Amino acid sequence: MKTLSSPGRTPFIAADVAGLLAFLALVIAVMSVASEQFFSPSTFVSVAFQLPELGFFTLAMLMPLISGGFNLAVTFTANCSGLAMAYVLQTHGGADAGAAAIVLGIVAALAVGSVSGWVMGAIIARTGASPILVSLSMMIFLRGLGEFLTHGGDISGFPPFIRTLGNGSLIGVPNPLWIFIGCAVLWHVVMTRSRLGFATRMIGSNLEATRYSGIATTRAVTRIYMLSGFMCGVAGVVMAAQFNSVRVGHGEAFLLISVLACFLGRVDPFGGFGRVVPVVIALVILQVIASGLNLLGANQHLATALWGVFLLAVMLVRWAWANGISNLMARKRVAATQGVRNE
Repeated sequence: MKTLSSPGRTPFIAADVAGLLAFLALVIAVMSVASEQFFSPSTFVSVAFQLPELGFFTLAMLMPLISGGFNLAVTFTANCSGLAMAYVLQTHGGADAGAAAIVLGIVAALAVGSVSGWVMGAIIARTGASPILVSLSMMIFLRGLGEFLTHGGDISGFPPFIRTLGNGSLIGVPNPLWIFIGCAVLWHVVMTRSRLGFATRMIGSNLEATRYSGIATTRAVTRIYMLSGFMCGVAGVVMAAQFNSVRVGHGEAFLLISVLACFLGRVDPFGGFGRVVPVVIALVILQVIASGLNLLGANQHLATALWGVFLLAVMLVRWAWANGISNLMARKRVAATQGVRNE
C-alpha cells in the first residue's frame, strides 16, 4: 500500500521562488551566449549599482498593489523628496553643508515623501475614491510643483557624504545596494510579522469583509500609502546622491518597470497576494536583462518597448497558468490521491 506525504510539510524553497531562480539562471545563460562581455565582474558591479534605483520604486509600489490599489505618483514623489533635501542643503552651505544640515535634509526628504503618501491614503480611505485617480492627481500636482520650484532645471552640488552615499561602497558592495537590502528586509518583516501586513492582504482580498472583521481599514490604508511615500523619499535621497543633482523628470521610466517587477514577482494585480522575496528576485531578473540589452547595443526606446511587451507576456502567462495549467495539475493531484486511497 502506498503512503501519502505529510500535507502540512512545506518545501524548503517555495515554488514561485524556485521558478524565478530558474528563470534568472536561464536569463544569465542566454545573455552570456549573446554577449561575450556579459559574464564579467564589471557587468555585475553595474547591476549592483543600478538595481537599487528600480528596487526602491518597486517596494513603494508593492504594498498599494497588494492592498488592491495603485500609486502612480512614486517617481514624482521621489523627485520632490529629493528637491526638499536639496533645498535644505543649498540653504545651509551647499557642497560645504555640515552633518546637521545633511541629517536635516534627509529627514526633510523622508517627511515630504511620507506626507504626500499620507494625503493620498487619507483621501482614498475616507472617500472611497479610485487609487488610480487619486495617485494620478497627486502625480500631476507634484510634477507641476517641482517644475515651478526648479523652473524646469535641476539643483546640483551636494556635500561629499551625500555623493559617497550614492556612489561609494562598503566591503565591495555599493552603498545604495546596502540601503536597498535594509529596506527590503524591513518590508519583508512588515508584510509577514506585523498587523499592517496582515491587514494589507486582507484589504486587497475583500475590503468590506475586512472592515466587518474589526480591522480599522481607514487607518490601515492611510498607513499603506504613507509607507509607500516614505519609500519614495528613500528613493529620492539615493537618486540625488547618485546623480549629484535633482530634477523633476528623473526616473520616469521606472514607473512601468516597477509594476512589471511586481507582477513578475507574483503579486496579484487585483490585490490580496504578494511577497517581498519573489519581487526582489524579479528585480534582479529585470536588471540583468537591462544590462544585457545595453551590452548588445539595444536602442533605449526599443528597450522601453520591450518592457511593455514583457509586461503583456507576463500577464498572459499568469492567465494561462491560473486558467489552464494550475487547474490541470490540481485535477491530477486529486486523481492521484483518490487512486492511492482506493488501494
